[in-house]
Amino acid sequence: MDIQIKHGNIVTIDADTLIVNLFEGVTAPGGATGAVDKALNGAISDLIAGGDFKGKAGEVAVLYPRGAIAARRVLVVGLGKADAFDLEGVRRASAAAVKRARDLNAQHAATIVHGAGIGGLNARAAAQATIEGALLAAYRFDAQKKKEPAHDVARLTVVEFDAERIDAITAGARGAEGIAAGVSLARDLVNMPPNVATPTRLAAAAEAIAAAHGLNVTIGDREWAAARHMGAFLAVAQGAGEPPKFIILEHNGGRADQPTIVLVGKGITFDTGGISIKPSDRMGDMKSDMGGAAAVLGAMEAIGRLQLPLHVVGIAPCTENMPDAAAYRPADVITAGNGKTIEIISTDAEGRMVLADALVHAETYKPAAVIDLATLTGSCVVALGAGVAAGLFCNDNGLRDKLLAAADATYERLWPLPLYDDYRRTINSNVADMKNSGGRTGGVGTSAVFLREFTNYPWAHLDIAGMALADKATDYTPAGGTGFGVRLLVAYLQGLAGE
Repeated sequence: MDIQIKHGNIVTIDADTLIVNLFEGVTAPGGATGAVDKALNGAISDLIAGGDFKGKAGEVAVLYPRGAIAARRVLVVGLGKADAFDLEGVRRASAAAVKRARDLNAQHAATIVHGAGIGGLNARAAAQATIEGALLAAYRFDAQKKKEPAHDVARLTVVEFDAERIDAITAGARGAEGIAAGVSLARDLVNMPPNVATPTRLAAAAEAIAAAHGLNVTIGDREWAAARHMGAFLAVAQGAGEPPKFIILEHNGGRADQPTIVLVGKGITFDTGGISIKPSDRMGDMKSDMGGAAAVLGAMEAIGRLQLPLHVVGIAPCTENMPDAAAYRPADVITAGNGKTIEIISTDAEGRMVLADALVHAETYKPAAVIDLATLTGSCVVALGAGVAAGLFCNDNGLRDKLLAAADATYERLWPLPLYDDYRRTINSNVADMKNSGGRTGGVGTSAVFLREFTNYPWAHLDIAGMALADKATDYTPAGGTGFGVRLLVAYLQGLAGE
């Protein structure tokens, strides 16, 4: 979808579809909606008066001007109650309108910035949310199947009457385009079948990001990892048919004048459970076990497009977890990159193993903060619910608060959870420094304290097990890969950069 910004009156815009809005309970439209209502001889007012349109969130009415204005149709989208309206409301309203325009075979839609008028929202933030909602709702995965060609809205023009706000709206729209590109990449990677989205394919995606945006890239193989004593990562990769890849992307590499933030994403491209094999029911969903790596790669795509003034390193340890004859076993003792030993209780607790060596490697960059994302535990889904929130564990209050603020702004919600010492005692081992699993109960907490053993810096762990893959589509998120984490990470980094 091509995004354009235009100064003018939306009534006169040369588009086949106009999009305006209305809060619930409004009886006399104002602003741009009022201007369109006047041009249509009170058609919107008639809808309201007749009770046919109430302005409820996500409600969309379609009007046909029949020559009163140039546009073939007008969509009026409900914003819901004004006192509860926020940037998430903007995204959802924009998504609802664009999906309705798509269903009506619109080619060129023109929209106002939702919430920047009577809604009282910051113009740049509202413009970003408007375009984010539109682009994220328009996402389609190019699945490998025969299908009828799908219609998409080719162009969306954002119209602003106040010339003094054009620069802010343009900045917001360009930000949204960069972020949406990152989310789309993350969704694509999760949606690909596991025989396509291999570690090699994720490495190719990283190389494409580096080439497009001038990032440094390193793709470590088995020998590279062995030279860095990454015993935990290599243990999981022992049984893998596909060669493992330890991916590192670096934005603004070598800039000592900028704070360093490291993003780490679990990249298990398919998880059978290994020797501790999973039940066959829904094992296919384990193609999404690289959702953390996908989010990090998507975030690095967005960061490269936005050219954020920070030194950001993205790390994605990628491998399959397979039950090969060479696979690691329960009762094995493995040595991680920091010299700590791990007794293997379950080979299905493999994500924390690859993350352990990635977190150790992150320390070589002397980071101001490290954030890891992983589809780590079913326990987190049981505790918080699928599609509700990711679990947040953090050893630094300042980092936690910044992430929670980014979560509120993006509606990629986080639920803070504790790093109790009780969890650490659960993974004590008689033969090693720790076990890789504390058993069925408390799994989300024991996995987090396991990871803490490999950190010596401000660190946050996001368990996104319930968020990376969706069974059903919602407002601007499709069924399948969600791209969860990309917008959250970018918002956090933009906050650090003062943008």
